[in-house]
Amino acid sequence: MVAAVVAGAFIAPPLIASAGDHGLPPVTPEALLAQVAAARPSPLSGTVVYTARLGLPEIPFASAGGADPIVLLGGSSTMRVWSDGADRSRVALLGATSEYSVVRDGAQAWTYSSANDAVVHYALNAQDAARYDKLSGELRTKTESPVAGGLPTPEEAARAALAHADKSSVITLDAQTTVAGRAAYQLVVTPRSENTLVARIVVAIDAVTSTPLRVQTWSTQDSTAPALELGFTDVRFATPDPAVLTFSAPAGATVKDVVVPLPDESALAGSTTKPTAGALPDGVSVTGTGWATVVTLAHVDVKSLVAGDPAALTGALGTEPTIGSQSAQGLIQEFQRSDGKGHRNSFSLDTAALYQQLTTQVPEGRLLSSALLSVLVTNDGRVLVGAVPAETLRGMA
Repeated sequence: MVAAVVAGAFIAPPLIASAGDHGLPPVTPEALLAQVAAARPSPLSGTVVYTARLGLPEIPFASAGGADPIVLLGGSSTMRVWSDGADRSRVALLGATSEYSVVRDGAQAWTYSSANDAVVHYALNAQDAARYDKLSGELRTKTESPVAGGLPTPEEAARAALAHADKSSVITLDAQTTVAGRAAYQLVVTPRSENTLVARIVVAIDAVTSTPLRVQTWSTQDSTAPALELGFTDVRFATPDPAVLTFSAPAGATVKDVVVPLPDESALAGSTTKPTAGALPDGVSVTGTGWATVVTLAHVDVKSLVAGDPAALTGALGTEPTIGSQSAQGLIQEFQRSDGKGHRNSFSLDTAALYQQLTTQVPEGRLLSSALLSVLVTNDGRVLVGAVPAETLRGMA
């Protein structure tokens, strides 16, 4: 993905980082992007701090000291990260009273919540596993595992940010800096559009390994601090002990097995081909371009969706949605509570309460307004989403 960015990036008028900042050699934005694209992932271990200042209402059950991914909606969280630089990694979200871990080993992944003493094992079926094993080593190192876990790391965040470094952005260099005790260059991606909540994204890149060490996403709504910040506070570039990257379910933990389908070869190859408007499902439309893009889903059964029923998207997408496999669908259903009549209508997380907590009533429906993203759920069953001001979505409704 980043290689495509390098090939198609629109670079601002040449700006060379000063060699005097931290004694680093001067570099151009083009050269630094090329270095990031060409760098092989390095084995490492370290501590990462994630901070969100999204301006969302405080969620009481997200601040009880537990390690649950929902805490990433606000405040600061600490994670430990280990990687062999290839296809084995572990990320542990640390809470005051519990831990949530994601472990990846090739085409398998595990999540473990110590609060619930619950393990979920994601894997391919035998046929897909054989196909995965036949993929070339080069392809496997350039793509994510089809079952990669869901906790952020600086490298993943940086690659997602740099994927937007196209003709809708200006790319420059900021002053050299130090992150986790290591000298680093800083790439700045600035949207050209004025109709976006994203002011700029700053990526600090290790001068020796070209590994992203920190990502800061700034909002147009606040110039005093990043809306999202994810970065190492300490890092060591050495292969972790293999025992750290080996997952064993704790004694007594419940274990759920989920079969995940392997994407086709074009998806695994990281195809950047964008679907044409005609290829979008019925009920889905895209307005605007670049950072000002707004996606609209029509005919959404909002009440059922808020209650935690994935089938509520059927009307919008025109097809019966699936989670990916029968066992994955079953896992979702097991997390739903019954209303006493055999109908499962909400997750163990009170999604209805969360919806009310995060949104406000407006004439058009209900609005979630954050520092980087706006979501409008209209009274007539449409959902509009974009990294644009809330007024933009209301005007489109």
